[in-house]
Amino acid sequence: MLIKSFPPAERTPQLISQLTQLWRQSVDASHHFLTPAEITTIEHEVPTALRTVPQLLVAADDQNTPTGFIGIDGSLVAMLFIAPAASGAGIGTALLQTSIQDYGATTLTVNEQNPRARQFYEHRGFQVTNRQPTDDQGRPYPLLTMTYNCDPLND
Repeated sequence: MLIKSFPPAERTPQLISQLTQLWRQSVDASHHFLTPAEITTIEHEVPTALRTVPQLLVAADDQNTPTGFIGIDGSLVAMLFIAPAASGAGIGTALLQTSIQDYGATTLTVNEQNPRARQFYEHRGFQVTNRQPTDDQGRPYPLLTMTYNCDPLND
């Protein structure tokens, strides 16, 4: 697995398309609380988010096909999505660790209706510190804010 940083100027239309498709596959597999119509609506926002997030890291396989990505905005993990076929292979953990160690990302939000994602983050040292009743666009999907609870003695 290779993890590469893509500055905004290097985010080609092809890369944005590949990552949007990966996002859709990941959401279809994990966000069962959303209807297909809601997923399609949100999908239209994804390319802009991918183009504008300050830091974008992409994991790729030996054929240079993206298998996951993480977006970082300051100390916030703004997005983390893994291709369903690559789930459980350590890609999410590697991307998250890189975001913490190299970029200082220590907070994130996760949909409350996605307990598997919450467990993933809790297992990697994050804990819930806040809850909001809607997502950032005002849709009725509660978000949990999670903060990295690193212990300097154990890091």
